[in-house]
Amino acid sequence: MSELTQAVARLIVDAQPDDNAREQARRGVLDFFAVALPLVNGTLPDTTLLALRKIWPGQDAQSRALRLGYSGHALDFDDFHPDFRGHVGTVILPALLALSAADDITEGPRFLDAFVLGVEMAGRLGLAVGSGHYVQGFHNTGTLGVLAAAAACARLINASAAQTANILAIAASQAAGLRVQFGSDIKPLHAGLAARAAITAVQLTQHGVEAKTDGALAGFLAAYSPATADPAKLTAGWGAPWRIITPGLEFKPWPTCSGTHGAALAALDLRARWLAAGFSVEHLFAEVEQIAVAFPPGGDVAAFIRAPANGVEARFSLEYVVAECLLENDLPLGSFAPGAVKARTAELAARIIRTPDNSAPPDALNPSARFHRLTLTTRSGAQFTAHATRQQLLAQGVDLTEKLRRCLPQVDDATREHWLALTRLENAHALPALQALLLV
Repeated sequence: MSELTQAVARLIVDAQPDDNAREQARRGVLDFFAVALPLVNGTLPDTTLLALRKIWPGQDAQSRALRLGYSGHALDFDDFHPDFRGHVGTVILPALLALSAADDITEGPRFLDAFVLGVEMAGRLGLAVGSGHYVQGFHNTGTLGVLAAAAACARLINASAAQTANILAIAASQAAGLRVQFGSDIKPLHAGLAARAAITAVQLTQHGVEAKTDGALAGFLAAYSPATADPAKLTAGWGAPWRIITPGLEFKPWPTCSGTHGAALAALDLRARWLAAGFSVEHLFAEVEQIAVAFPPGGDVAAFIRAPANGVEARFSLEYVVAECLLENDLPLGSFAPGAVKARTAELAARIIRTPDNSAPPDALNPSARFHRLTLTTRSGAQFTAHATRQQLLAQGVDLTEKLRRCLPQVDDATREHWLALTRLENAHALPALQALLLV
């Protein structure tokens, strides 16, 4: 089977994840659980989720996957994969949870292996489309996510290579999602629609609907990334290493666009330097004339909103994120909820300008080398600077147990420990319990 779609299908069917890959998958399950459950159980009310429950009220797998996919991405606090350049867990896991519930699949290792294969497909597909796909305006979470989730679902149901190729071909014809929707309710809906589309591809295949598999993935790459696609990268080195290990899932420390996080880290450092100089935060607010934010050219493609109109848009604003860090020393969930932005934060954000560093290589060539350099100038002309790199941010890591507590602070320790155990999927009761909690 040398044709690309068939070759990928064979890899999905035959590959055997190792224990290390499964352990990383468990971390992904925990992170997704932490960010999705607050919406699902109503801890954080969400009007769009209420609308989705009215439009798609059913307990069928497609409706469940759509609702949960939206829920996992609504806070923009979910995982990120650098090769994929998008959010993998919030598409793959809702599809797997909904499909496993529908098919009475309870084996944790089987579920985890499917997740590993889905992340592998996501990472390899991201490499294969190259930077042009995202720069062109597509939202990878939606466009590439449907194929990643379809691969995971095919593995979950033990589909044959021929069935898997058919599932991928159908999924490719449903790929959709545009970056222009960042800062709106439709961005997280992309994840739900992709999860639903993956299950649609599986169910159509199970009912004998046949797609044209020859050329399906090659055609997808040619259509969705004509300038930078490299089909060979889709299969080269499959599972060696697993994409869930290297570069691995990145877990967010803050509920904002990952493109703002380097600037946030630099802003926290800048705040500390300001306070160490003997000045107060009130003095900072009063005396700042301008703050310049430098980064590689194109490093603000995702964080493109300069003057957010609400908390959701603020997640994608370098200016607002920097200002909030300087004033609050944190980026709390409440600062990025639907509703009006904070007037004080917005006032400081208006004094922040973007100054791309044209001496640095374009961000699209190597996003892992991204940096943010902040230069604060006071009304008297004094300057304070701080610099942070993407690699510094990643080196700090994220405590997922603490993240669960942060997302669900009202939950008692015993319940939290029970949930932590469930997300490890180490017994036959764990997966059904997770399904019951999340597929509401």
